[in-house]
Amino acid sequence: MPRPRTHDPQTVLDAAENLAAASGPTAVTVRAVAAATGVSNGALYHTFGSRQEVLARTWLRAAHRFLDLQSEAVALALAATDREARIDAVIDAAETPARLAERHPDSARLLLLVDRAELLAGELPPALAKEITDTEKALRATLSRLARTLWGRADRRGVATITTCLVDLPTALLLRRDRLTDPLARAQLRATVRAVLDLGPH
Repeated sequence: MPRPRTHDPQTVLDAAENLAAASGPTAVTVRAVAAATGVSNGALYHTFGSRQEVLARTWLRAAHRFLDLQSEAVALALAATDREARIDAVIDAAETPARLAERHPDSARLLLLVDRAELLAGELPPALAKEITDTEKALRATLSRLARTLWGRADRRGVATITTCLVDLPTALLLRRDRLTDPLARAQLRATVRAVLDLGPH
């Protein structure tokens, strides 16, 4: 009996990410990924278990890429000793979607198109579902730390203000309007985030 063709899981994730970025998450099927990679359906099911798991692992890789990039600016904000340097670092963190698009354009688009709740609605191994939930918790913890660093408070208003800067505004100005590579859009984002931070959560 022939042995299943070996494959690199990262190649499978690359193919799934490309399919989702080009045609939406519904385009990610085991058959489509198999056709794109040359890996048999059986080998894919053996490695990933289901189409939902392929999509979830692809989303997780993109999310980790995003968080790794964002953490560079966040670390500078947390370590800064003066307010202006902290604000500059938070503004840099807001540009993470654009930096991700420069390095991994399909990852940036995937995060816009695939909702975390959609992933958890399907059948996933408990450990994988927990990893997705933990990723969101890590982002919330980051938002709380930044609010405390800037204003000495991590209450609802403080966290909501940071969320506006790092989630809502980048999504509205860069992602949903497909302006990730537009220098004007990035300048508008930086100006808007600075204005929101100057107002603060008061």
